[in-house]
Amino acid sequence: MRVQSLTLAAASAALLAPTALAAPASVGPRPGPVMRGEGKVRAAALLARVRHCAPVSRGRYRTDDRASASVRVCGTRDAVFWKADMDIDCDGQSTARCNRRADPFFSATTAFQQSDGRCLNAERLPYIVVPAPSGLWNPRAHGVRGGSVAAVVYRGRVRYAVVGDTGPRGIIGEASYATARGLGIDPDPGRGGTSAGVTYIVFKGSRVKPIEDHAAAVATGERLAGRFVRGG
Repeated sequence: MRVQSLTLAAASAALLAPTALAAPASVGPRPGPVMRGEGKVRAAALLARVRHCAPVSRGRYRTDDRASASVRVCGTRDAVFWKADMDIDCDGQSTARCNRRADPFFSATTAFQQSDGRCLNAERLPYIVVPAPSGLWNPRAHGVRGGSVAAVVYRGRVRYAVVGDTGPRGIIGEASYATARGLGIDPDPGRGGTSAGVTYIVFKGSRVKPIEDHAAAVATGERLAGRFVRGG
């Protein structure tokens, strides 16, 4: 995964987070099963809607530190999207597969937290990482914040996730261990991920509360994805 300082995480979370957070009853993450197929909205239908790019970023992002800048964030009336790689975010709660031994760049923090105040569980909760706000792009200006719902598409599979963490200002293309696993991508934080072929679609103005309620993310994602492919 990519190195991210605690200062950057805190600053970018403050910019993306709402001004006031409700405090619902504490619940643990609700992991979904590994997705063998698709839900109600097919991957092909989602990809058809993001075939053309109307850029909303002021330039291009890199997918890794040493890569050339090649990825634009694009927008429609209802969503923003980008096509990139997937690096594995294993930050947050230390678990059997996400910990300092498994991930040399492990951080015990995530930009956004569960309703009980703990950081997210990357092994169990499908979430994606968005770049920290910058002159290149400010996610919040386009209705993207912690808990926003995303449809992530890879090789015919669709996985619904939430925006759960922030990354470096100039790099894009990262998601949690659970997101990768659900898409059939190697989720190992050291050797896993994929170099290309992942489409991230984030629905503007959406939000799951509490952020760890994956069942709510799936229900909201399927509803918004259906509306998105119908064009209204």
